[in-house]
Amino acid sequence: MNQYRQRPVWPFVLLGSVLGLGVLAVVGTWVYGVYSMSDPATSLLVGIRIDGSRISVKVPTCPTDKVGSVEVYDSDSEKLLWRANGPKTTEGKRGAVTLWKADEFLKPGPGKQPTALPANLDVSVTFAGVEDGTGDVFNVRKVKATYVPKGQYWTYDGPRTAEQIDAQLDCHDSK
Repeated sequence: MNQYRQRPVWPFVLLGSVLGLGVLAVVGTWVYGVYSMSDPATSLLVGIRIDGSRISVKVPTCPTDKVGSVEVYDSDSEKLLWRANGPKTTEGKRGAVTLWKADEFLKPGPGKQPTALPANLDVSVTFAGVEDGTGDVFNVRKVKATYVPKGQYWTYDGPRTAEQIDAQLDCHDSK
């Protein structure tokens, strides 16, 4: 009589466990890749000051960056309110500009500052010599309602100095 000899179970359990872990690793890597590609990097903070009718913005720049142009839009209607090219001042070239101040630009736009600002102001800055830039949309009421110490700008993470706004960039290659 032939007796049926049972095979040991442990090799099948071990193989199943290794295959299961492999599938989990592949799925986990895929999910991480999809998530990291679809999750935008933390955006850079742009600062704004509203002192009465004077509106100033500060965009982060490295020492080698120079502002080329500034555009201001009504964010809700996407209507262009003002555009200027070529800041004249050192501060303007380094990203600290006063909007609608024509004498600070080589080519100021013809538009005048609206007496009533739109609810959401969209400020866009393009750097000279490149097609790159930055900007942000600001809720005018929120900015006006927040106390911002002298020498600082309102940002979505609280008041910041121009140096703190610039410090967001890794400028080690430009020194």
